[in-house]
Amino acid sequence: MVEAVIWDFGGVLTTSPFEAFARYERERGLPKDLIRSINAANPDNNAWALFERSECTLDEFDRLFASEAAALGHEVPGRHVIELLSGDIRPEMVEALKRCKARAKVGCITNNVSAGEGTGMARSHDKAAAVQAVMSLFDHVIESSKVGIRKPDPRIYEMACEALGVSAASSVYLDDLGINLKPARALGMTTIKVVTPEQALKELEAAVGFPVA
Repeated sequence: MVEAVIWDFGGVLTTSPFEAFARYERERGLPKDLIRSINAANPDNNAWALFERSECTLDEFDRLFASEAAALGHEVPGRHVIELLSGDIRPEMVEALKRCKARAKVGCITNNVSAGEGTGMARSHDKAAAVQAVMSLFDHVIESSKVGIRKPDPRIYEMACEALGVSAASSVYLDDLGINLKPARALGMTTIKVVTPEQALKELEAAVGFPVA
C-alpha cells in the first residue's frame, strides 16, 4: 500500500527549466545543451552544486558559472541561468497532487537556490504566490538550499521519509531527472520519471491504485 507520494518541483509540478535553457541557447547561438553540460561536469563541486547547497552566494555563483562556461569557450553569466529556472505551474499535476493528498501523505524534495522569490525561485510576486499555494499542499518540503544536501545524495530521500513517517518501500517518488531517481529506487521507492504530464499521471495512477486525473 502506498503511504506517501513525494514530488520533485521544477520539471514536475512546473514546466522544465530545460525548456528555458534550450530557448536561451537558441537565441544566443550557443551549442545545444551547453548549460546542462556545464551543470553535469564535476557534479558534486561545480558552481551549480555549491549554490544548491548554499555554499556560495549569488554573486559568487555568477562568477563561478561564467568561468566554467568560459573554459568551454562561451559567455554565459550565472545570473542569466538563475533567471531561467522558474517554470510555469502545470495545473494537471497540481490536481494530481491534491488527489494524492486526499489519500496519502505528500512531500516535496527540491534542489533549489537562494535566488528569486520563494521556494520556486520565482521572478515575480504573482508567480511566487502561485508557487506558495502549491507548496502549502505538502505535508513536508525539503529544500536543498536550506538543508545543505542536494539530490542525488541518498540522505535527502531518507530525510523525506523520516519527516513523513513512512518507509521508502511504501513511497512513490516523481522526478524529471533519472540521476535523481536512481538513489530513490535503490532505497526501495517506486519511481516515476516525468517526461510529460500525461505519461507521468498514467504511471502515477498505476502506482497508487486510484484516479489522479
